[in-house]
Amino acid sequence: MSLALNKYLDVVDDDKARDTVLEADLSDEDASEVFAALAKEEEGHTIKYRVLSWQKVALLLFGEYVCLAMLALSWSFSVLGWGVALAVHFGAGLIAWYTSYVLWKFCMKHPHIRDVCDVAAQLFPFAPRLAREMASIMFLLNVILGVGFHVLTGAKIFNTLSNSSQCTVVFQAITAIIGIVISLPRTLNHVSYMSIVSVFFMAASVLVTLVCCGIQAHPGAGYVGVYPAAGDVKTFGGWPFGVNPGFINGFNAVLNIVFLWVGQIVYPSFIAEMKRPADFPKALAALTAMEFSLFTAIAVVGYYYLGQYAEAPLMGSLLDIKWLKVAYGFAIVPTFVIGTIYCNVACKTLFHRLLPADSRHNHKHTVVGWSLWVGLLTLIWGLGFVLAATIPSMGDFLSAMAAMFDSFFGYIYWAVAYWWLYRGKLFSSVPRALQTVLNLAIFAFGLFMLGPGLYTSISAIVADYSGDVARPFSCTTNSIIA
Repeated sequence: MSLALNKYLDVVDDDKARDTVLEADLSDEDASEVFAALAKEEEGHTIKYRVLSWQKVALLLFGEYVCLAMLALSWSFSVLGWGVALAVHFGAGLIAWYTSYVLWKFCMKHPHIRDVCDVAAQLFPFAPRLAREMASIMFLLNVILGVGFHVLTGAKIFNTLSNSSQCTVVFQAITAIIGIVISLPRTLNHVSYMSIVSVFFMAASVLVTLVCCGIQAHPGAGYVGVYPAAGDVKTFGGWPFGVNPGFINGFNAVLNIVFLWVGQIVYPSFIAEMKRPADFPKALAALTAMEFSLFTAIAVVGYYYLGQYAEAPLMGSLLDIKWLKVAYGFAIVPTFVIGTIYCNVACKTLFHRLLPADSRHNHKHTVVGWSLWVGLLTLIWGLGFVLAATIPSMGDFLSAMAAMFDSFFGYIYWAVAYWWLYRGKLFSSVPRALQTVLNLAIFAFGLFMLGPGLYTSISAIVADYSGDVARPFSCTTNSIIA
């Protein structure tokens, strides 16, 4: 057994050692041995974590991405036009696949990584503890705001289906309580089964929406007004061949596409619970194929039939209220499941901070372990409820947080990871040099998201607050039916 392998096996489950960046350069074979040893250690445990197959990871990834946000793509196309929107769409998709592959390579070199916070400590060895704490803050804020957004979405669906029969805050509380119950399973292995149901329901929602878009006589309404306020349905090729959306509207539409592809924040957590992390590229390939197929179909069909009337989500432009409710109703299951996935990885980060890795409460059914777990997920969903009830413009706040944090989790981190993986041979060959230039561009785009991206998101928030703003814990309906 190599010295590097011995070193990793000695410290991989030592919480104190995680504050020391490991310099050993593990081969792929050594890394596989470390992961195999870690999985074997769990054989006598009641609660086993490292059991995910690549198929189950693919289901988790499907569950994360097959969501209502897909149905906002047609709106971005209506702002940008065919040419720019398709270029951004395919460009963002290819970069998402590439950065995710680099992420996996980095995790294979460092098997002690359990989440994106550990990744940050490894990427910045001159201040690993500070890097981990900063990443933890960004990670938890991102996840809690995401949970809050799903609480808000759950209330919006309930309001739409029930014709606003209750105060919005009541539906928000109901959503949070259901979220707590669904989030009880402690392993992603159990959550992966929920993803199957989530994908089925979201697929039904998409199918109903697209069929209705194609067969209805005309759109119902859009941000440009009730049909035919903005004339007949039309599409355009894109700037400069069409309407110039302006920088803020145009860049917000670009970010709307980009954010849909960014989900790497939870990938290290998924990889850490795989039985054979070497198989992760198979799950990534399945995800990417699904995303390109599904996202493109939704965006193209929605924009073709609705044009300038396309709303986000798409079913808001349906003419028949009955079918609008059917399509929106199917989306309630994915709303809960996606919130559960994010809550699970956030709770694990906090759980491992509060209890040592070798604690029996991590691997056995104990009162302390389960009490802490239930308390943490109640805290996460509870904070999500408070944010949903107090921030009227949750969607734009989430965009601002995404501009600040996804710039790191989606782009900057993985350009830095590439540098660590190939330092000393960045220009050793033409293909390597081209990849190095690509990663410099990825790093630059991450910084661009952090600057102008944050500016456009804050501008949208200012515009929201310039008009009437709902009070905190309000009964004001947020139904998508006017």
